[in-house]
Amino acid sequence: MKKRVAVISIIVEDTSSIETLNTILSQYREYIIGRMGLPYREKKVSIICVAMDAPENEINAMTGKIGRLSGISAKINYSNIISEE
Repeated sequence: MKKRVAVISIIVEDTSSIETLNTILSQYREYIIGRMGLPYREKKVSIICVAMDAPENEINAMTGKIGRLSGISAKINYSNIISEE
């Protein structure tokens, strides 16, 4: 199975979806390398970066689920690193 390294950038503008967001991230925890969250209180948003090493379809599936949450947007940035596992 080919895996890719990617970073998902998440902007949270509506905190009512945080619990669902954390549930989704938990479902993909086996692929998550690390996660960093930054509360930007002045703008009332949170910025989350999630680094992953996973099959491309898993990265896309997780990001799609997150992007469908109310008040949350997500974008993927893929590296050129592809590994076989």
